[in-house]
Amino acid sequence: MIFNIYNLSTGRLFRLAGITFLLLSALSVTAQKADTAVAKGSTHSPKKAAIMSACLPGLGQVYNRKYWKVPVLYAGAGGIGYAFVYNQTRFVKYRDAYGLRVDNDASTVDEYVGLYTDNDLLELKNYYHRYRDLTVVGGVLLYTLQIIDAAVDAHLFNFNVDEGLSFNASPWIYKDATAGTVSGLSFKLNF
Repeated sequence: MIFNIYNLSTGRLFRLAGITFLLLSALSVTAQKADTAVAKGSTHSPKKAAIMSACLPGLGQVYNRKYWKVPVLYAGAGGIGYAFVYNQTRFVKYRDAYGLRVDNDASTVDEYVGLYTDNDLLELKNYYHRYRDLTVVGGVLLYTLQIIDAAVDAHLFNFNVDEGLSFNASPWIYKDATAGTVSGLSFKLNF
């Protein structure tokens, strides 16, 4: 069975998004054992961060003290919302014009007479319908990813990142009598 997102109706698309959300919200993911020193101190709950993000997008990022992610999230949501409205208004405009064109009533005239053919109106209607549906998919993906981001950030909130943990990459040059000068890249990992 080949799954083609472009052939989905809007109702099926919303049902698919709802089912995906329910399946993702039922997952329980653990990345590492809890450190006993961290467990005695303040606890930072990934479940709480995910629930907060699910209730109000960006709230889990605030809970994780990643404040810079909230404007990025809402800018992305605003862009997706703008794209949805843009594609929806054009879809409705061309759908109505195509409906007037093919209704077999000579008294109804659309605003694109002489500008677009019947086939052009049908293609424009389908084009904006497709991209309107893709913006819905993009919105669902953004919503889901911000929940996952909040949960992952909460898992890594107490992760120890000190000076002893580092990764360095530097150029490497070796002179050999038989091979000549050999260059490369050297990687150093400290933990």
